[in-house]
Amino acid sequence: MAKVKVKQEEALSVKFSHQMETGDQRSFDLYFFLPSEMWIDSKTLDEEAYYHSGIVGRRSYYSKGLHLPLVQSRFASLNKRTLEEFRLYLNLFAYQFAVAIETDAKELRQKSESQDFYPALNDLSEQVAQLLKKFRRNEPSEEKWKSYFEHADNYLSWFCEQQLLKTLAHGPRSAEHSDISEKVIALCRSENDYREVEKRYNSTSTRQDANRISNKMLLLRRLIQQGVVLKEELKPLGVGLKKFVTGLATGLVMLVVSALIFKAQGFFNGLTLTLLLTLAVIYGFREIFKEDIRNVMWRIVQRGRPRWSRILRDTTTQAVVAKQLVWLEFLRPQDIPKNVAEIMKHRHSQNKVDTTVLHYRIATKVTNKPFEAGYSQIQEQVNFNLVPFARHLERGKAKIYHESDGKISNESVERRYQLNLVAVLKDGKAPAEYARFKVTMNRSSIIEITESKLPDNINPFTIEQD
Repeated sequence: MAKVKVKQEEALSVKFSHQMETGDQRSFDLYFFLPSEMWIDSKTLDEEAYYHSGIVGRRSYYSKGLHLPLVQSRFASLNKRTLEEFRLYLNLFAYQFAVAIETDAKELRQKSESQDFYPALNDLSEQVAQLLKKFRRNEPSEEKWKSYFEHADNYLSWFCEQQLLKTLAHGPRSAEHSDISEKVIALCRSENDYREVEKRYNSTSTRQDANRISNKMLLLRRLIQQGVVLKEELKPLGVGLKKFVTGLATGLVMLVVSALIFKAQGFFNGLTLTLLLTLAVIYGFREIFKEDIRNVMWRIVQRGRPRWSRILRDTTTQAVVAKQLVWLEFLRPQDIPKNVAEIMKHRHSQNKVDTTVLHYRIATKVTNKPFEAGYSQIQEQVNFNLVPFARHLERGKAKIYHESDGKISNESVERRYQLNLVAVLKDGKAPAEYARFKVTMNRSSIIEITESKLPDNINPFTIEQD
């Protein structure tokens, strides 16, 4: 089984996901080797701003196989379970179902060739229809449980319909595959009739107002996430230390300024215009260099320290599920770990260009206590948006010329960049495991992500790339 999954998300983002069990202690490092020609360093990219705007994480309970939580034999006798247990299993199924259909539909929309798009769309619609059917076979008969089931059923029906329609609308046009298009549209109509005619989940006024139906479904999604998506409490670290460094930097600057003022007063007799101008220059230089000195001192003190801490809680019981520390910083060449540097030495000679290294690290300690009933693992998904990286890239303006039978033609070519990415995974006291990827991108999208071979003396980890 793959320990880490790597996926391209949208045009310019990469997602990493992995699962952890109770008692796990895991650190996950990512080293982005950015070519110097991309003009990305600590002066052009603020790490803290990028963390809050460009790195999106989601942590939730996880169960293998979408159908497992609800449709297997453990739900054969619903009346033997408590209402809370039923709701937890139901939410887990509905949440993972929604995430899966969203992910699969997003990947499908990236296919531009009709011969690839329509067979995949047909498979997706069949899977959706089958899972919805299995889900509805387990509808509870007791009134106190029905409302939870109806909320999930209403949302899944609407969300699946929306994802299929959106995928079909953005797909390539093909008269050849009109039968598949009609089949998907028929499924969407069937789901619409199921919600509005058979079950009457939504009122007429809600159905006719796009804003109202959208907001209602957002509310239902939040209800489904209850108990599944973990509550996150993020706290910046080193706030007190930063204040101390600021005070120390100010004190050092004032010490130099005071010495210069005393020297100036001794040099000039009395209060003269020259003395006033000299004092103005001294105070001006103080304002110019005070921030620079503070920033240099803070970067030195902060180097190698975690920037944030995060506590993950169960939204139902408020119990602590895991604790995390997060690092994000630009590294100096001498700070790059030996094995990571060794991996990068094995690049092809033409790819050995000057780089800037951005390091992301997350260390997780999962509680030893059992999770809520039905949950055996938690899943972490971290999405890195590469738009801030692409912002500095040049657009392709070059042309390639061809000659054929005395006629000269040309075609425009795009400027592509390649960044290297080294991933390091370490579980407890086990040896660290490594992987290297090449991400080829231009200003508007990621062209491809390929895994590269590691040196023989480096231990690789199991990876799954979609």
